[in-house]
Amino acid sequence: MIKEKMKTTTEHYERLMRIFGKKYIKSSIESPYDFITIANRGINAEAIINFRKYFNIPRKFTAELLNISEPTIYRWIRVNKKLARNYSIQLFELADLFLYGYEVFENKENFFKWIELPNTALGGLKPKELLEMPGGISKVKDLLGRIEYGVYS
Repeated sequence: MIKEKMKTTTEHYERLMRIFGKKYIKSSIESPYDFITIANRGINAEAIINFRKYFNIPRKFTAELLNISEPTIYRWIRVNKKLARNYSIQLFELADLFLYGYEVFENKENFFKWIELPNTALGGLKPKELLEMPGGISKVKDLLGRIEYGVYS
């Protein structure tokens, strides 16, 4: 059972690297703490495009998730800017959360429907509303863990 979970975790982080592109993420990811190490070096803003395309989310929603404007994202990509540490970590954590949501709900459509619905366990807020707030991603991820293990949520 432990080997199976480790294999799944390894596959999860390999998929995360592929989302952003090995061109932009040169070192391996083995845990969420690696997000910090990679973010300290900065990742290219073009990783945002890869994130958007993989999860098929609109530019506007991506900008909201990162708490920046669409024109700012455009400028960063145009000038080949490296993202500041906090934006890099936010992007990693969002991609990690979305992948986990896909795993729990077994597909993209069900996960994205779920994040749009008010949730009693979140005080009636939609999971989507928490994603741009400090600590919000971890609250949504905790809730997904409860759903995954069948704990009433």
